[in-house]
This record gives sequence, structure tokens and C-alpha cells, in this order.
Amino acid sequence: MEKFTLELLFQIIGIGSASGICYKDNSLFIVGDNSCFLYEYHIDSQHLNRYPLIENPSENIIKKDKPDFEALTCFQDSMYAFGSGSTSKRNKMVEFDWTQKKKIASDNLADLYAAMQNFASIKPEDFNIEGVIHDGENWYFLNRGNGISNKNTLFSFHAKKLNQEFNMRSNDYELPKINGIVSSFTDAVLVDDKIYFLATAEDTQSTYDDGEVLGSIIGRINLETMKIDFTQKISDSHKFEGLTVLKNDNNKIEFLLCEDKDTEILETAIYKLSLNLK
Repeated sequence: MEKFTLELLFQIIGIGSASGICYKDNSLFIVGDNSCFLYEYHIDSQHLNRYPLIENPSENIIKKDKPDFEALTCFQDSMYAFGSGSTSKRNKMVEFDWTQKKKIASDNLADLYAAMQNFASIKPEDFNIEGVIHDGENWYFLNRGNGISNKNTLFSFHAKKLNQEFNMRSNDYELPKINGIVSSFTDAVLVDDKIYFLATAEDTQSTYDDGEVLGSIIGRINLETMKIDFTQKISDSHKFEGLTVLKNDNNKIEFLLCEDKDTEILETAIYKLSLNLK
């Protein structure tokens, strides 16, 4: 069992349904699955900025129309927000330059998502990308196994850009159950050549409909073996959907987590998870 502490740090008013988070220069960048904005929250000043990711952006978009930005990853000056791919309207990727504070590219990933589904034998109704990592040379996509088939899948690509040629590989994982419900990937981050991931148990067999939240875990995948090193339950009630590194040393990693409460209330809780490694 890994030793950990979990504490509520603060609340951010103005952001709802937080689903992806990156920490940069004492600011948090956050996407929400109900919104078409990238949010920048300055921790010291508590000032909140909003940057549109699509034309005619809005907040609390109705479910059938939302782009469903579920994943946020950053490398150097770029941040990438990804739709989940769980419907045809959720295939967008947006690249944002966080130093210039502007969107610099967008793309429709329908063909890539279809190739991923075909490669890993995932039915469209079981496809739901909730975490993405980019390290400059590789991309990692995590499919949340909250559909009927419980396909928790990690896709790996070796490519600087997603429009380049690449070789694809995939690995399926059996994640722990919480109160009889299989947990499923909700986000991930790369630390020292290992993937730390969040997973939540939610009483639903749909990538579209929400269910009762039964808790969340953190775990780690070794990229050399592609096996899970450990999993640790960190909550009995929270649906954590965003994970970023605050501080890392040889003995302890401090993560920041955001929670998706599946409501239209524009308020987001930020937690600090401290994980002792020795």
C-alpha cells in the first residue's frame, strides 16, 4: 500500500465540470467537459482568464452538442485539449500556445479515433478518451473503460505530431473494483518515464450517461514493461478527472487534482495529493 495524503486546497469559482488540468508557472490551466473554454487560474492573485477553444464558445453546453473536452496535456509552449470521441461531435483537438495565450491549431481526429477503435477492437459505444500525454516524441491516449466491455486501454504512438506516420500499439488493463464496480481511467501524467493515472468507479455502463460515483484510485504504469506497478484507492466519493504534477523529488510526488461533479454549477475544487515513494 502506498502512503498518501489528500487535502482540499481551494475552490475556483467560474469553472464547472473540470476534466483536465496542467500546472505551469504557478498557474492552473483547466478544461471542462461542459465548456468550450480553456481556463487559466493564477494561484497567487486568484485571477481567472478564459480563452475560447472553438467559435461561438459557451459554458454548460447541452450534452448532445458539447465537444466534451476531457483531456489536456502540455509540452513546451503548447497545450492540447482533446474531445473524448464518444460521439461524432466530440472528435476535436485544439492546440493552444500558453505563452502567447492564443489558439494556434485545431483538427478533427475522427479518422485517428476510428483507427484506434479498429486496432484495439473497441466498439464506438465503448470508446471514451479521458487522458492524453505528449512528451515531444510520443503520444499516449487512455480509453476509459466505463462502457459495457470495460475496455481500459492505453494507446501509444511514436510521433512528434499526430498527422505524421506512426506505429500504434495498445495495452488493455484490468483495474480494481470499488464496491463491485470496475474503475476506469480518467486522466494521466508522465513522471520519470512512468505513467501515473487516475481511475474512478462510476455505477454506469455507458460512456455517455453518468452514474453514482463510488470512489477514485491512483496507479502507475511502467513504460518499459507496460505493466501496472501499483494501485491505491484515494477516495470513496470523489470523481477525480484531472491530474498534474506540482512538485517532484526522489521521495515524494505532489499532484494537483480536479474534480468533476457532473453539475452545471461553475465551481471547481482543487485537491493536493501527496504520494510517498519510499
